[in-house]
Amino acid sequence: MAISPILDNKDPSAPSVFMPAALMREARRQKNIEAVGVPSVCLLDPDGDLVRHLRRTRRAKPFGGWPCYHTELDVFSLAGREVGIVGRAVGASFAVLVAEELFASGCRLLVSLTSAGQIVHAGEPPYFIIIERALRDEGTSYHYAPPSEYASACPHVLEVAKEAIKHGAPRTIVGASWTTDAPFRETSQAIQAAADRGILAVEMEAAALYAFAAATGSKVLCVAHVTNTMAQTGADFEKGEDDGAVDALAILGPIVAALAEE
Repeated sequence: MAISPILDNKDPSAPSVFMPAALMREARRQKNIEAVGVPSVCLLDPDGDLVRHLRRTRRAKPFGGWPCYHTELDVFSLAGREVGIVGRAVGASFAVLVAEELFASGCRLLVSLTSAGQIVHAGEPPYFIIIERALRDEGTSYHYAPPSEYASACPHVLEVAKEAIKHGAPRTIVGASWTTDAPFRETSQAIQAAADRGILAVEMEAAALYAFAAATGSKVLCVAHVTNTMAQTGADFEKGEDDGAVDALAILGPIVAALAEE
């Protein structure tokens, strides 16, 4: 008999015993940090390139009220508002852990911008994908939603984001991604299977973030920065000016401006 613990004893509708607000409370107590809300708009920057750029150009400053045990929160101005950003939260479980903590601390909109590998050729990298749905080839989403092939963006959030980048944004397309927990197990067979589904790129967070968003009623959008072909060609992983930060801010600005007003 096959054993699949990742699907066993899962009831996504059952309440959790361990809650993010409780962890935040105890972290604040231990660190003697006052309970203050984070910015209502926050970003996840798994690669950390955007955070490094903002710190280097002195646009970002630390947010002293963030009690997370694992990450740092910076704040900077984007689209005329103060925005929080967490860098280097790589992978589905880490991204959702931080997302849970952010929403428990006052966040109302979370945008994740992750680097991704090209599956279906849609031009030469780098370019961006607004992820409309993500193949659930990771473990975290199954704690938030019953088994299914994909986790999808909120249709309204997706439409607002698509409209926001119609004019003047860097090259951006809309489509599906494949979320994996094992980037160094992207076999030829798995890549071809994703291509056969019309999946545009592979990344490590979107499926879990979308499942979390649907389960909790949180506003989340995932964007992929396609920067590579999984090192199968020369000069791969080139993101553009200042490690892609210039283009990243150019696409995040109008998206944040549009979604934050919703």
